Amino acid sequence: MTTWTDHSADRPLTFSAPSGIDRSAHHRLDEAWLAAAWSHPTTRVFVVSGGQALIDDTPDGRTELITTPSFEAPVTEAHRYYLGTDGDGVSYFALQKDALPGRMDQSARPAGLREAGLLLSPRDAGLLVHAVALENWQRLHRFCSRCGERTVIAAAGHIRRCPACGAEHYPRTDPAVIMLVTDEDDRALLGRQVHWPEGRFSTLAGFVEPGESIEQSVAREVFEEAGVVVGDVEYIASQPWPFPSSLMLGFMARATSSAIQVDGEEIEEARWFSREDLRAAFESGEVLPPYGISIAARLIELWYGKPLPKP
Repeated sequence: MTTWTDHSADRPLTFSAPSGIDRSAHHRLDEAWLAAAWSHPTTRVFVVSGGQALIDDTPDGRTELITTPSFEAPVTEAHRYYLGTDGDGVSYFALQKDALPGRMDQSARPAGLREAGLLLSPRDAGLLVHAVALENWQRLHRFCSRCGERTVIAAAGHIRRCPACGAEHYPRTDPAVIMLVTDEDDRALLGRQVHWPEGRFSTLAGFVEPGESIEQSVAREVFEEAGVVVGDVEYIASQPWPFPSSLMLGFMARATSSAIQVDGEEIEEARWFSREDLRAAFESGEVLPPYGISIAARLIELWYGKPLPKP
């Protein structure tokens, strides 16, 4: 079995680097502490709406999440989410609104995680991931799944409670496996989803089903999508993926068969690539690489041995 070494410490996965924020979950039910933190002059706040927030480019070439003191923030009580406190004692809140606020200086721009994730510092990216994940969950889970009553927000945005039956509902995270499969010739299996642009190839992926281990899920998804049987499976790394509520679990897997038969529903085309094949296809533009923020790119680079060539 091949042993893979992930150099995540040198180049952390997007959304997975240490943010320096302590989520301080023990404060979420302490209304007095939350009120004091909200009114503290060092507290910083930003608005999240539709998966976006305002970002800005600084004169020294960095990109920052725009935050304001709490006393300058838009008014909202129900949709105020405590995200945590940094090592300097600065607390951070996100406000969920129907629209982002305007900016007098006109230099800020709205951005979602797919754009901002590659630009923001680990701290800002971590805050935005947390806020977007909460916003997605809050928008989609307003009613009790037990009795149908409208629920109310609690625990600084991390619980929804049902006033009718007393049920508590927590943010859901759907585990999904994403894997680079290699064969006995050390070729990589990449596929193209039906709705992707022509030429876009990436690793195979899918959701873990009830009663299934993640290793079983890897084998099932590869066989269902590409007709390839896998044997050895090795976990590499994980990545939060709030589009809208997944946790991507990255694997390397070794195929025991090489014949490809795509399902035609999720995967339209799948191919085996040697390193030379993939380099030539990327450089010619025949194949488009996966999006840079995705763990898929890291898995391919881990097999490729260095950063992927640019088209």
